[in-house]
Amino acid sequence: MSLPPRDGDGYLQDMNQWTLEVGKAMAEADGFEMTDEKWDQVLKARDYYDDNQVVPPIRKFAAFVGKPNKEMFDLWQTGPMKPITKYGGLPKPTGCV
Repeated sequence: MSLPPRDGDGYLQDMNQWTLEVGKAMAEADGFEMTDEKWDQVLKARDYYDDNQVVPPIRKFAAFVGKPNKEMFDLWQTGPMKPITKYGGLPKPTGCV
């Protein structure tokens, strides 16, 4: 699968080109391991964005998915919102991620 154009940070240049298959291909191309639990959070972030037109900060998103912040960081092994938004085809998070 050829990926849609991405910016220097690996985010889609046009978020309308995102599909789950594109997200999976992006993660694979980046060598980023994704699990079913991670994909579930990516899809929940997309729902949040669709409802609010904003990427939530991690504290708000952790509460939205019903997980403690620490559990989110343990799962992702990094600031969770960056890979969640990148592989979810969402805008880059701003502020503390």
